[in-house]
Amino acid sequence: MAASDIHPSLDDPNAWVPYRYIPSKPAAIVFVVAFSLTTFLHVFQLSRKRTWYFIPLVIGGIFELTGYIGRILSVNDVWALGPFIMQSLLLLVAPALFAASIYMVLGRIILLVDGEQYSLIRKRWLTKIFVLGDILSFCVQGGGGGIQAIGTLTSMNTGEKLIIVGLFLQLFFFGFFIVVAGLFHWRFVKANPDMRKQSGVSSQLETTSHRPRRLTGSSNSPLTETGVPELPWKRHIYVLYAASTLIMVRSVFRVIEYLMGNHGFLLRHEYFLYIFDAVLMFVVMVLFNVVHPSEVSASYRQRVAAEGDRGFDGDVELQGTRREYLGEGK
Repeated sequence: MAASDIHPSLDDPNAWVPYRYIPSKPAAIVFVVAFSLTTFLHVFQLSRKRTWYFIPLVIGGIFELTGYIGRILSVNDVWALGPFIMQSLLLLVAPALFAASIYMVLGRIILLVDGEQYSLIRKRWLTKIFVLGDILSFCVQGGGGGIQAIGTLTSMNTGEKLIIVGLFLQLFFFGFFIVVAGLFHWRFVKANPDMRKQSGVSSQLETTSHRPRRLTGSSNSPLTETGVPELPWKRHIYVLYAASTLIMVRSVFRVIEYLMGNHGFLLRHEYFLYIFDAVLMFVVMVLFNVVHPSEVSASYRQRVAAEGDRGFDGDVELQGTRREYLGEGK
């Protein structure tokens, strides 16, 4: 019996089909190699710099390369649900793992510059709120993919609806995160006008007649007087903006793609997936290869050491913050 007698045409607008085209094997191979290289480099950087909070990003990279392996497998049989769901689900949820690491980067930048009072959300809740939202989005999208694995037409349609809900949750939380990051940056620079002319921010220290105390944005002491290295927060927050924008564009693309339906224009043309998903997510990973957040951790350790030399070891609140930051292996 011919395949055409078993399955509908890939162009049939009235039928649900896994693919509306034969996936490109060369394109999938290119991105398996690309994501393998950047993920391997992230594993090396993570183990060398001990930035364990970047493990979700590494797992996301593994999801990406495995997803494109699924597309390679689909070339031989576009009707096989195993490879289709494998690539569909892993490519969908990988950016949620990237986002989880990005949320933690912002928390560390805020701690680095001692700028919690400029944040809309307290640092201790910042990561928790957004990571929980990320987990919720991840689970809803994963649940949609799991329902699709049943393989019936009803399950495919139900799974797609759940995936759309999960994508909207991701858009909401990630959009709110960008607002929080931007508001913190604006408030901090506004309160510290000298920061506009600097590539970083020096430690905010001032000495009283009896005991050193920590200030935020009020020190007039030049860097050479404090003896604390310049803290490289700006380039990291700009990389955070760039990565967040790329993930947001990709998420909007995915929402539109699923809303247009199984026979929608975007799902009928494979190149959109590579332009608005594969390329953007690869750039996100490479950005953090180039500007790795381990520099934030190293700068914070230097600042802590300098503050300790100036008599901060008796500050119980500061000691607690140090333990929170350094005790997580960053």
